[in-house]
Amino acid sequence: TGTTKYIDYTLLLMIICILGFGLVMLYSTSAYNATLKFGSSIYYLKRQAMSAGLGFVLLYICVKLDYHFFAKFAGVAYLLATVLCLAVNFVGTSSHGSSRWLNIAGFSFQPSELAKVAVILYLATVISKRPMAMRTFKGNIKLLATILPIFVVVAYNNLSTAIIIVGIAFIMVFISSPKTAPFILAFVGVALLAVVFIFGTYRQERVQIWLHPENYDTGYQTLQGLYAIGSGGLFGKGLGESIQKLGFVPEAQNDMIFSIICEELGLTGAVAVLVIFGLLIWRLMVIATWTKDLFGALLAAGVMGHIMIQVILNVAVVTNTIPNTGITLPFVSYGGTSVVFLLLEMGIALSVSRGVRKEH
Repeated sequence: TGTTKYIDYTLLLMIICILGFGLVMLYSTSAYNATLKFGSSIYYLKRQAMSAGLGFVLLYICVKLDYHFFAKFAGVAYLLATVLCLAVNFVGTSSHGSSRWLNIAGFSFQPSELAKVAVILYLATVISKRPMAMRTFKGNIKLLATILPIFVVVAYNNLSTAIIIVGIAFIMVFISSPKTAPFILAFVGVALLAVVFIFGTYRQERVQIWLHPENYDTGYQTLQGLYAIGSGGLFGKGLGESIQKLGFVPEAQNDMIFSIICEELGLTGAVAVLVIFGLLIWRLMVIATWTKDLFGALLAAGVMGHIMIQVILNVAVVTNTIPNTGITLPFVSYGGTSVVFLLLEMGIALSVSRGVRKEH
């Protein structure tokens, strides 16, 4: 048996499939809205395609680099992300009532997307340098405490992204720790705190909107999304035939794009999308499992955790399984910053896959 270095072409194919499908659905979903707002049906598609192009350039660069190279910049990336997320609270531009964007040299981007990548790099670097510290619960808590600053800064105006960051950290620390019982206790504790926080604060109204969307004006988007899902049936109305995207589902190309997928392609199309995401997550898990060092395994696991959490939360919101949190569907929802950083993460994962030894 000989061994040869390779790149995970299955993962690359999944990325291209999801992104291609995302661009088709984005055009179908946003053409009406884009024509009304900007006088061009391809306004959103064009911007997303440009971001995807930039993302693929970054992906290519990352694949060519040895993934250990990223460890050098983990601390700087974490610090930069924290500073930029903090800056958003003071000089950020607002959209839909929350300040999440920074304008730099005419380009607007969301620092919270950088924060997700920075946390993956930072935790992978720290854990791989001190793996023995992960054997104790105290060591785990100490490490999780180091991401508290970025969590607090992001949570100030973007709780949903802060939850994703904590989820990524939790998965990476859980994977690197040999003990499971403390994690189960910690998870139950955090879940109880979250329930108390949600039901006991101003977010209580959001819970009421979730339970009874028909009684609130702000439940309109949720209701229209559910109408779209219900009217799609088993095979959908056909690509481009959605009624709900014609101004009924507000900003359908963002968080609620999955409801339009359900309306146009039906349950069959929705399941197919989830299967492709499932395969993508599975490939990342395979890379994490077979990588020869801890740093690479944690990088792949962090990227896997990010995609998995975001897909689950987005679909849960669109189907009204959980209260509306404003989380996008990776590679499919409109958002230039999101696509660029997701492709950067995929480039890192593909770079890790090059280190996996494939036997003949």
